[in-house]
Amino acid sequence: MSSKARVPHFKSEADERKFWETRDSTGLVDWSKGERVRLPNLKPTTQSISLRLPVHVLERIKAAANARDVPYQSLIKVWLEEKLSL
Repeated sequence: MSSKARVPHFKSEADERKFWETRDSTGLVDWSKGERVRLPNLKPTTQSISLRLPVHVLERIKAAANARDVPYQSLIKVWLEEKLSL
């Protein structure tokens, strides 16, 4: 890391965000000293979708969810994730 290039102290997260939006970190951060970090409490970003299902299919999903005592939308997400993991 160059002695000339230093990351300034920021008064707020917004100030830091503005700084990094217009700069390349290559000359300011020594990435060879970076460490992997786990952030286990982060929730994945979600996006709403609209999905048309035949009524009988939705009723069967709702019945299966009710038997497991979970919301049917959650059960659909679990089933999709399981299918994608195969």
